[in-house]
Amino acid sequence: MNQDQVLTVQARAPFELYYRGSALSVSAINKVGKFDILPGHADFFSVINPGDILIETENEEITIPVTSGIVCVKDDEVLLFLNF
Repeated sequence: MNQDQVLTVQARAPFELYYRGSALSVSAINKVGKFDILPGHADFFSVINPGDILIETENEEITIPVTSGIVCVKDDEVLLFLNF
């Protein structure tokens, strides 16, 4: 993976870390609909609606079902704070 083309992702709940590492993309759902985060994405903050978070890495796709959460994206770093 070229470091210029990856995201640094951390997906966590209050007492558990579900994923920490590099990713090619992150997908989730907010009030407007499904959205994807790719390297170079604009910085933003959003509430996550019920559904699956999909983290695509070079080797696997990680699916995390959630009831709510928030996502913060800044400089190719994606922080997901999740509720189940």
